[in-house]
Amino acid sequence: MSAFTLPGFDLHAFVAATLAEDLGGGLPGGGHDVTSESVIPADARFSGVMDSRDAIVVCGLPIAAEFFRTLDPAMRIEVLAEEGARVPPGSDLMRLEGNARAMLTAERSALNTVQHLSGIATMTRDYVEAMAGHATLLDTRKTIPGLRLLEKYATRTGGAQNHRMGLWDAAMIKDNHVLVAGGVAEAVRRAKDAGVAEIICEVDRIDQIEPALAAGATWLLLDNMDAAMLREAVALVAGRVPSEASGGVRLDTIAAVAATGVTYVSVGRLTQSAPAADIGLDFTPL
Repeated sequence: MSAFTLPGFDLHAFVAATLAEDLGGGLPGGGHDVTSESVIPADARFSGVMDSRDAIVVCGLPIAAEFFRTLDPAMRIEVLAEEGARVPPGSDLMRLEGNARAMLTAERSALNTVQHLSGIATMTRDYVEAMAGHATLLDTRKTIPGLRLLEKYATRTGGAQNHRMGLWDAAMIKDNHVLVAGGVAEAVRRAKDAGVAEIICEVDRIDQIEPALAAGATWLLLDNMDAAMLREAVALVAGRVPSEASGGVRLDTIAAVAATGVTYVSVGRLTQSAPAADIGLDFTPL
């Protein structure tokens, strides 16, 4: 059994589905690794080392290990870096020893996972450090379908705090909700009357703040405001509810945004645009 657990995430189902996708499970002629089966003897054994070619924040190694264990339960696996550790280029991340076919079949799925999650964690850490202790960094729902729990795990590993996990855990009233309801105050009132405990209300003008608060908003999302307007908004809110700056925040602008006094800064690009880390896996026949 793997020691990696994540609420709501089924590791074994994820690994099985990912391997089945690569192996062509259920497709005519699918269900096997034609290259490894035709080239590599069934009893051949490899040792392998996974290493980073970039400076990264490590994320996803326990998940990667499960791909190899699934195909070779007897494989010897040594994880060499902790989740969330920042490591320099050339760092060894994992050592493996076991069935050669199993390693080759699992290799791409394992690497894809670590590269993607470490890329997210690395970008997240860069944003956190740029904020210099001001505010708290949040992620968003701008995630790849089916990977939200893993991607939000990666942002936590990088030092951010998860915002909404989905549509179920808080109301977030945005411009289209306001448009249909007829105004900020009416949209918030409807959510409050429905018994919603946490009501996040997006505002993009200063004159929307008081109506939203008076109607019962418990959190204000200050959308696409420049630094001067953010400072004005924060002063008006005066700590009555948390304030979140959002919209178009980049690594080169987040320090100024965070320094305005907002409680949070949310950044969609953490999960939407993080580049994959350059991580490789080299094998040696035994």
